[in-house]
Amino acid sequence: MTAIGDNTMAIHVLLVEDSPGDVRLTQEVFRDANKAIHLDIASDGIEAMAFLRREGVHVHAYRPDLILLDLNLPKMDGREVLAHIKEDESLKLIPTVVLTTSDSEADIVRSYQLQANCYLTKPVQLDAFENLVKSINDFWLTKAKLPQQPKTG
Repeated sequence: MTAIGDNTMAIHVLLVEDSPGDVRLTQEVFRDANKAIHLDIASDGIEAMAFLRREGVHVHAYRPDLILLDLNLPKMDGREVLAHIKEDESLKLIPTVVLTTSDSEADIVRSYQLQANCYLTKPVQLDAFENLVKSINDFWLTKAKLPQQPKTG
């Protein structure tokens, strides 16, 4: 195990998010917080699974060190994506953080039942959202010790 934020290598984060505004803001905050982060984007659940399984145009994709997953996605929702990730032996050790607008108790419980590593509700205020993304970097990409992921297939 190693801390992935040890500044010796790029940190790969997969953001599964269909809101262009949230994608842009997350990119900007991560860029300011940690230059080592490479943020890949999937705008729906089907694309996320193709990326993670290295299918089609994603055949050479890096294995992410962290997945940030919205629940309300087109084509395949985040709950289905989370279930597929945690059922797959090659993917289930990748920390998967649910980052969504829903604060529904049912969504929280279901996400943890599906083995989410963390559940965070997106704040509506810009500065609070920025602080949340910075805290994700501070904890998951700097302090947490995680198993090393194979980077290429």
